[in-house]
Amino acid sequence: MDLLAQQEYLIYKQESFKIIGACMEVHKVLGCGFLEAVYQEALAIEFERRKIPYEQEKSLHIQYKKRLLKKTYDADFVCYEKIIVEIKAIGELHSSNIAQTLNYLKATDFKLGLLVNFGATSLHYKRIVL
Repeated sequence: MDLLAQQEYLIYKQESFKIIGACMEVHKVLGCGFLEAVYQEALAIEFERRKIPYEQEKSLHIQYKKRLLKKTYDADFVCYEKIIVEIKAIGELHSSNIAQTLNYLKATDFKLGLLVNFGATSLHYKRIVL
């Protein structure tokens, strides 16, 4: 399948495009070098400015054999009530970051997670589909 055909099958294409655009704007203005909390606060402002619906530091409940566990995960953002946005401010993304986002998807039954790293000189992001 060529790249154009693959793009037609991207899950939540328009929504993820808007989210990544907001992330690019934050990185363009702030650059790299800040703590994750700074990017998270700036991204919330950018989501509001662009009218992207979001919940910040959303607690995600985990089930085991139809029983809720006491332990919860806290996603940085849930956008459009269906996309997890996990942000990092590190030199490069690692497999443990991908695993964390995958766990969030499994806990929620959501289909798409966006793992975004503000810590490099250019913005890096990864679409993680369950």
